[in-house]
Amino acid sequence: MNNKDIELLEESFKKFYFDHFNLIHVPQNPNQREFGFHKFNSGMSRHISLKTDKELHLLLMQKIPSDVYCSNACYSFPNLPMNEKDWKNAELIFDIDAKDLNVSDRNNHSCIKCTECDEIASHQQSCPKCNSNKVSKITLTCNDCIIAAKDQVKRLGQVLTDDFAIEPNNIQIFFSGNEGFHIYVNNSEYQEVGAKERAEIVDYVMFRGVIPETFGFKKNSNKISLPEFDESGWRGRVSKTLYGSKSKRTQVTKKIISFGHVGFQKQLETLKDQIGIRIDPNVTVDIHRIFRLPGSLNSKSGLAKILVNDIDKFDPYVDACFIDSEDIQVIANCPIQFSLKNKKFGPYKQKTITVPKYAAVYMICKGVANCI
Repeated sequence: MNNKDIELLEESFKKFYFDHFNLIHVPQNPNQREFGFHKFNSGMSRHISLKTDKELHLLLMQKIPSDVYCSNACYSFPNLPMNEKDWKNAELIFDIDAKDLNVSDRNNHSCIKCTECDEIASHQQSCPKCNSNKVSKITLTCNDCIIAAKDQVKRLGQVLTDDFAIEPNNIQIFFSGNEGFHIYVNNSEYQEVGAKERAEIVDYVMFRGVIPETFGFKKNSNKISLPEFDESGWRGRVSKTLYGSKSKRTQVTKKIISFGHVGFQKQLETLKDQIGIRIDPNVTVDIHRIFRLPGSLNSKSGLAKILVNDIDKFDPYVDACFIDSEDIQVIANCPIQFSLKNKKFGPYKQKTITVPKYAAVYMICKGVANCI
């Protein structure tokens, strides 16, 4: 990223914050939160205390950060070093990212950039120019990835409401600003639990560490009572997956019993990837993490982290794209096509092009274009 790229990004981000400050606010109990920010081509500034929207607005206008963060935790002394902050509680937050979902055609929307010679090419294992294996992966807009992530979000919501008795109006869904979603659980008893208890929640949500006994299959016992088809929780989800229909329960149960305890354990482990919710476990367990602030821009894309009210109708490549449409000239080296605001761009091979600013910002953030 050159100086002209940074100038364009800072100008675009500053204009966004000036025009759309109604989207970005300090959270509840701001005086107990830790804030932080990155600047373009600069390190992280943390342990910042902000009390009002006005103070936040001033920071955005003066610092023009590439990324803005806020802790999910509340502290007695948020501006002190971590071991002196005095942790009080933290919202329960889940991160679902398309990169973790193994979407089959994801590579069709990805390209590589060689860290040795800076060559950019369509997705492959090594650089076609210098044969180096030191390549970074760049993923552009992919509707299939978003659809897969939305499915995980909806399934997580079902587990949270059905199994944890969390009220739907206490669950907020945010598009992350790149290719995933952050799910916030507010005003719940789970705000008080620490990292150990959150790890147990993660295991439950991801369907990790399950044992046959949970599903009525006891080792060295003649009493085997597998779940009914219409049971609640994971017992019900497992039964629906295994049986397919209520009428097949008896037939499938006999087959499972014939596999034995070890066989059923292997079957449950196989089911983990099929029915477990694919969240990032480290995000939920970390009670001191700072998260991208809702309403702020993501420097990996130039898209905004925004609240999603209707997950089915939400289109991140339209609804989260706020940069304006002023014509900008860039040199683009983007080997795959992408779409923003219902317009298609690329592929480009070291080509000087004029595109709307939102597309120019997106490509520069992705590392596949530079300002002239």
